[in-house]
Amino acid sequence: MNFEFIANDYYNNIFLIIFYSTLLIQLIYFWFIFSKLAFYKKKKNTEQYLPVSVVICAKNEYYNLEKNLPLILEQDYPNFEVVVVNDTSDDETDFLLMQLSKNYPNLKTINFYENVNFFKGKKFPLSIGIRCASYENIILTDADCKPMSNQWIKSIQNNFSDTVDIVLGYGKIKEEMGILNSLIRFDTLSIALTYFSFALIGKPYMGVGRNLAYKRELFYKNKGFISHYKIKSGDDDLFINKVAKKNNTAIEITHDSQTVSYAKRNFSDWISQKRRHYTTGKYYKFSTKFNLGLFSVSQYLFFITFAFLLIRADNTFWVVLSLFIIRLFSQLFIYKKVMLKLGEKNLLLAIPFYEIFFMIFNPIILILNSIRKPNKWK
Repeated sequence: MNFEFIANDYYNNIFLIIFYSTLLIQLIYFWFIFSKLAFYKKKKNTEQYLPVSVVICAKNEYYNLEKNLPLILEQDYPNFEVVVVNDTSDDETDFLLMQLSKNYPNLKTINFYENVNFFKGKKFPLSIGIRCASYENIILTDADCKPMSNQWIKSIQNNFSDTVDIVLGYGKIKEEMGILNSLIRFDTLSIALTYFSFALIGKPYMGVGRNLAYKRELFYKNKGFISHYKIKSGDDDLFINKVAKKNNTAIEITHDSQTVSYAKRNFSDWISQKRRHYTTGKYYKFSTKFNLGLFSVSQYLFFITFAFLLIRADNTFWVVLSLFIIRLFSQLFIYKKVMLKLGEKNLLLAIPFYEIFFMIFNPIILILNSIRKPNKWK
């Protein structure tokens, strides 16, 4: 009896079962979850003009505030204020805010000249900004973000209702030349695809601070960031992970509702940013970690088994290759539809390469964080 043949056939069958199973999981994610965003059609909101407070935290953001803050202060909206928390900046931010206050009565500034933030990170100054806001409906963005139009506030706040307390917006990255810019834009797009899609199936789990809104009552009711104050990041995703529910969360992805910011200029700065962002994932709810982890694990196993079966080149070669192409087509089709909805361009053909890159890159970031945690938000 040829035991070597039997063993090889046994392992081949195991790899085939894993390949088929992970392919099925991947297709379920693409066609039953991510397709929710790809085919999303927004219901028309009843036009309303609720008073709004825009809250921005800034630390040494003179040049970004100089460019972007007037675009926010000049929004086409009847009743709003902009609250800027200047967190111990040592540039000319306080001078700039003082000058802008003379021309914009709807600008409210809060200056920290000494470091009273006992918890490193953005959460303490952001909490102060929310508490000092005059209005119930809060829209959050960052100093380096520019609204895509003067209808930004109107587009976001139109989603609030008696039941909707949270609005998830899209903070895109400006398209520029270079592989780093493309990688960052793909990463931003993929993250948005995931959190928007899960929100649409009734399982919202995060938002991004570049473009996020919620009611101040929700913030107070859940004691703000107290449960995760000691974690330096997570003012957006950990808070939303805690308070977002099926019926209290809406998404807004129209062009007018988006913000845009510049990508990091070098790999070192981007890696530092990614390391900060990755410190929060382990604090997500178990259901969130399971949903995200299942897709990630099935992705790795799919590619590993595909490579093994392709190398063997036995009688399943064409079946395996055909199924791989089906998965690839599904991925590109869904991404193309989402890119059209979010106004993203020039990424589609390179998506398979970017996917492989992040399958290698993400574990490296996790390993770096396990060795030494990042300790700054700016």
